[in-house]
Amino acid sequence: MRSIEGDSYMKTLLNRGVSREATAAAVIGLAAAAVAFAGPAFAGADTTFDTALTQFTGFLEGSGGKIITVLSLAGGIVGLASGRFSLGQVAIPVGVGVGAGTGIPIVTSTVTATI
Repeated sequence: MRSIEGDSYMKTLLNRGVSREATAAAVIGLAAAAVAFAGPAFAGADTTFDTALTQFTGFLEGSGGKIITVLSLAGGIVGLASGRFSLGQVAIPVGVGVGAGTGIPIVTSTVTATI
């Protein structure tokens, strides 16, 4: 199925006196130039965000992760004290604590292994 926009573009080029061969040669030339001038990309060699990653990881594995866990646990206790018991009030603080304590090294090692 041909698109109407593609046909109108091609008709515009043909009306200007540009042949299909010249258009194809121009597209091939641009593609070849893009391949020839493309530089290599090394995903593991980039250190742009290393400082931020180190600070954020240190925060979550250290006192920040403990604070987040305690706040989550306090929210669960307040919910229990209000008389509305839910398994989520216990499970969510436990999940936050496990995620803050062990989730960061797992994610970091997975990303490092992938890259």
